[in-house]
Amino acid sequence: MLSTFFVNSNKTSEIVTDSKIVIRVKHSNKHGTEWRLRYHAQKDYFRWLSSWAMAIRKPSDLNYEDDGFILPALKIEPIIVDSDYVPDDELFFTGLKGLEQRASIRRQTSDAKIEQIKKLTDNGEQWLIWCGLDHESKLAKTNIPDSVEVKGSDLPEFKAKSFEDFQDGKSRILITKPKIGGFGMNFQNCHNVIFYGLNDSWETFYQCIRRCYRFGQKYPVNVFIIISDIETQIYENINKKAEMAERMMNGLIHEVKTYEMEELGKDVEKIDLNYETKEFKSEKFEAYLADSCEKLKEIKDDSIDLTVYSPPFADLYTYSASERDLGNSKDWIEFFEHYLFIIKEVYRVTKPGHVSCVHTSDIPAMQMKDGYIGVRDFPGAVIEAHCKAGWTFYGRAIVTKNPQAQAIRTKAKGLLFTQLRKDSMDSRPALLDHILIFKKPGENLNPVKPVENGEIDNEMWIDWAGGIWTGIHESDTLQYTTARDKDDEKHICPLQLGTIERCIKLYTNPGDLILTPFGGIGSEGYQAVKFGRRAILIELKPSYFRILVDNMRNIENETNKPDLFSNI
Repeated sequence: MLSTFFVNSNKTSEIVTDSKIVIRVKHSNKHGTEWRLRYHAQKDYFRWLSSWAMAIRKPSDLNYEDDGFILPALKIEPIIVDSDYVPDDELFFTGLKGLEQRASIRRQTSDAKIEQIKKLTDNGEQWLIWCGLDHESKLAKTNIPDSVEVKGSDLPEFKAKSFEDFQDGKSRILITKPKIGGFGMNFQNCHNVIFYGLNDSWETFYQCIRRCYRFGQKYPVNVFIIISDIETQIYENINKKAEMAERMMNGLIHEVKTYEMEELGKDVEKIDLNYETKEFKSEKFEAYLADSCEKLKEIKDDSIDLTVYSPPFADLYTYSASERDLGNSKDWIEFFEHYLFIIKEVYRVTKPGHVSCVHTSDIPAMQMKDGYIGVRDFPGAVIEAHCKAGWTFYGRAIVTKNPQAQAIRTKAKGLLFTQLRKDSMDSRPALLDHILIFKKPGENLNPVKPVENGEIDNEMWIDWAGGIWTGIHESDTLQYTTARDKDDEKHICPLQLGTIERCIKLYTNPGDLILTPFGGIGSEGYQAVKFGRRAILIELKPSYFRILVDNMRNIENETNKPDLFSNI
């Protein structure tokens, strides 16, 4: 669930200061880890929630009338009190630092706040005052007539009687803490609430308001937040969390409505909101916005001369919110179950004796996800899957990498100079690209002709046949920034053009047909057309597909330009 819908937000503080949807996961042997909901995965996350949970705020959420369940107005007003607070260890105040300082500031500014509370409560109506500190609770009791204080040290019988007297209107002002009366109590008899100071817990803030602002409340509810001028950051933090919670609940209600209506036996229209199809055909290429598992079935048997592609690396990345995306697999087992459909279909459409070139790499093993720090043999698993589907493993080329560039990009501990000096037992080589070459058994019915146009000379062949491909730069890719949606969690990683060029020139002639079932932004098709071949590209994600078509049209137009010097 985490890898599909969430990304590790790398936060170390309990205080979340943005409006993103964040959850905390606690491990038995670790501190909590925060994960932020991926922007593009919100609909699918809410839809997944609806498969095992029901959510409703009012009857109209399920298309029923709200009679009897309409809450009155809610007014929340902060009252800012001036203070002369100066930190003991600073010349001037530079912002809130942590929970300890927050508590210290609340204590030192409590006297200034009590005057505002006395003015508010002097109207003869019932009031519920929430305190966070013993000092605040005692100060409020001392300065506010007609008040009842309920403390943690009080006997259960006293607490129960105090709450019941307040509910029955026998006492006018109730002073207590959220952890004592903030959860589960029904105080609809009161519509005036005061927060004597505030902490960063939105859940506490919400629950305390809901003691009065709940079904059965007959009057508009007034909520006053008494804070000092140097505590406004806390109020802003609470507001952001409130916006986050409202956005999450609205999204949840909206997305699960269909599922809930189905559970109640209602007729609803089922639509796959995350899947759309398009196609673009020209003289030199065909591009399809589609699911490869389905689209490949439309390609004729034994019609493809070469397949070149880079599949999703198991459960390492999540490229889109679609369940059709192989990158959304929960683990290796599910990934290879899905990937096998692709492997088998590529086998069927490939001509006998022809090959498929698959770009892979070892995958870092992570402590949080895998239980250890190391490397997983993804190329080996891909080889095993192809052999099970009937392919013959025919060879492998290794593309060298710059370990320093990889260390900067991935922050891998094993590649850092500091780790080498600290303890080289934890150092490791860079993760290299593996180009796995698979051949379809059978006789080549149209044997490859000798390369007559000089695409590969002897020296080039000696270099390539060595199995270690050097001279391919990691930046040698198509531009991809325009393919990245504003809600994407990461940049895509196009395959290097030099790698694709070698596969194409080694295993095809000009005019041959090249397939890529994971089209991305069109790198494989781009190189195919550039070197005189034809291409079929299939891509699932609309934003990638748009730039794929643009790239393919550009290279087709470029190759169609007349050569002014061809007759010289």
